[in-house]
Amino acid sequence: MQVFDFSKVIRFIKLICCASLMLFSALGAQAQSWPDKPIKLIIPFAAGGTTDILGRIFAQQMTVVLGQNVIVENKGGAGGNIGAEVVAKAPADGYTLLLASGSMLTVNPYMYKKMAINYSKDFAPITTLVSGPMIISVSNQLGVNNLKELIALAKTKNLNFGSAGIGSQVHLAGENFITAAGINATHVPYKGESPALSDLVSGQIDFCACNVPASTGFVKSGQIKALAVTSSKRLSQLPNIPTVSEAAIPGFENLGWFALMAPSGTPKAIREKIYTASIKAVKSDAMQKSLDLNSLTPVLNSTKELETQIETESLRWEKIINARGLTAN
Repeated sequence: MQVFDFSKVIRFIKLICCASLMLFSALGAQAQSWPDKPIKLIIPFAAGGTTDILGRIFAQQMTVVLGQNVIVENKGGAGGNIGAEVVAKAPADGYTLLLASGSMLTVNPYMYKKMAINYSKDFAPITTLVSGPMIISVSNQLGVNNLKELIALAKTKNLNFGSAGIGSQVHLAGENFITAAGINATHVPYKGESPALSDLVSGQIDFCACNVPASTGFVKSGQIKALAVTSSKRLSQLPNIPTVSEAAIPGFENLGWFALMAPSGTPKAIREKIYTASIKAVKSDAMQKSLDLNSLTPVLNSTKELETQIETESLRWEKIINARGLTAN
């Protein structure tokens, strides 16, 4: 009769324990030394847009807080999916981060039937940095002076509106406005807000619901005409511009937001360090001044709160996407 050798099992268990201890020790050392080299912050939209504006001031302050360079890289296209894929495929070591618009997390999974990434599986949420409203603006060539006139014109003429790309929160803000106003308009997607606003200035598109940081310069210089803001209250920077609720659609509100994400599998200890550094960066005097100037509000919620935010807003946008028959491919 063959005798079972328990000593081999014990040796195997010891080997597994030793390997596990070595792994945990390595991860602990990695977290303790983080960051010991530059960090890349991927901006998944073109330069000049709100994500880019926010990302650059955030990167500057994170550099101060961490003592390591935080380098911005723009990887625009496909509603942010191209930049997101870069981060999803990066090592999960805290050295490649994604500044995602809320729409990438709550809209793209419904808009894009074919994606190389899965936002719920490929990313580890860290925090929502800020939120902010949009400005519904029109081309000066359109000849409308207020929101009611825009809505009335859209009921008699086929207008178009621009966005930062299919599924971007600028796109969905436009769709939300169109649905609430009971009108139709043709969507013209761009690779970011900046090129969309340039075409709005030249009259190639009729209107857009772009973020405040990207729009304000064009509005104040008179290159485009702001009709309403999508917040519940008027903005201190543009006090003469009414809210959508005041101007034409009672109760209307649409806020965009921006979240910091890491590749899935990034050690918790590193994610906690990133979160702590993010709080210090956003609360710095320089960034507070920039946020106030651009009508952006700090959020800095917990990972659990961000996950709930994504889940709740996904349900709301899914209804609008289905009602409008929106698709990206």
